[in-house]
Amino acid sequence: MDKEKLKQLLIEQNQVKDIKTMIPRELTSYIQNFHQTPFIVIVSGIRRSGKSTLLHQMRSKFLKNSYYVNFDDERFVQFTVDDFQSLHESLIELFGNKDVFLFDEIQNIKSWERFVRRLHDAGKKIYVTGSNASMLSKELGTHLTGRHITFSLYPFSFREFLQFKQHSFGSLNKLTTEQRGILKKFFNEYLEKGGFPEYLQTGKEEYLKFVYENILYRDIITRYNLTNEKTIKEVVYYAVSNIGKEISFNSLRKLTQLTSATTIKEYFEYLENSYLTFLISRYNRSLKKQIYYNKKVYFIDTGMAKILGFRASDDIGRMLENVVFLHLKRLNKEIYFHKEKYECDFVIRKSIPIVEAIQVTYNLQENKDREINGLLEALQMYKLKEGLLLTSDQEGELTINKKKIIIKPVWKWLLETS
Repeated sequence: MDKEKLKQLLIEQNQVKDIKTMIPRELTSYIQNFHQTPFIVIVSGIRRSGKSTLLHQMRSKFLKNSYYVNFDDERFVQFTVDDFQSLHESLIELFGNKDVFLFDEIQNIKSWERFVRRLHDAGKKIYVTGSNASMLSKELGTHLTGRHITFSLYPFSFREFLQFKQHSFGSLNKLTTEQRGILKKFFNEYLEKGGFPEYLQTGKEEYLKFVYENILYRDIITRYNLTNEKTIKEVVYYAVSNIGKEISFNSLRKLTQLTSATTIKEYFEYLENSYLTFLISRYNRSLKKQIYYNKKVYFIDTGMAKILGFRASDDIGRMLENVVFLHLKRLNKEIYFHKEKYECDFVIRKSIPIVEAIQVTYNLQENKDREINGLLEALQMYKLKEGLLLTSDQEGELTINKKKIIIKPVWKWLLETS
């Protein structure tokens, strides 16, 4: 890459950003705890979820003396691994010698991990973002084993959504009727629109379609050299239309007329690597059985799901379940679902045992026996004393067969557990 062009690009990218209009991301405080450690900090997540904004916020807050390079800029198209030395020299020449490097979407440059390893060995602090989980983990595992810590960034949480709306609230246990009504109104909007920052600013559905197509073509079809564009689109459509439901790779193979269920499995791996869809397993102590059970599918964002998929009449309950799933992901929980005679939406494992059971329903009165029986069965099987039943607006507590069931609105749970 031409060095003068590179320097001009670096000057533009390192101009100080105005963060006053940026919504503070909750992940920032967790990452800050690792600033004084020798670890390379990796932030991965779906495109347009705010990774670049996060780096600028960190730079303003506690990384003021740092370099910033965004490799997702199309002007880096000629950049190769051989240009990293020139990049480092140019940064020093332009901004002086610094010990902190912020690299945005660095996975676009082949063999990037070799340069990062060299910087790390020289005692530099490095922050890296990327939008492909598999690529990052593969490259990190090859050259940077034990030297990094990884965080995942998702679209706005409900608390961040409220900050975007410039709405503050007091104690959740002392809400007035008016305050409660306003929070419920905002939550219904969050459920409908999701948490992609720029979509919330513009309200243009075309924006979410553009983000989806960008991911599909750049991060999946091009990256994995897929020739059957129609089939991968059908898989996404099926997934986003069946949120919270069990899926069978074999059934989907027949539906798409592919010859192998393994191909469907690989497609879902590509989608997960790009943070579009997520699969969770039915829990069983036998790993062999767990592998062969059907999976349940969830999507990165309810707003995008609403635009891309087929929406059925019972969909609001599925969207509510998806919001709960995404929040559990933000909390870095190990998530499964339970299914024997009855079903429980989420069971959470910590180390070996299951430590939490969570059932989600939009309206408890409509499905009370089924929802409670599923939760009770999970509590009994995993020897838990209490479980959580999340609803759209109901609240209370039940004791059945010496098991306590806490009933709580999803919006309140989201704000309590942020």
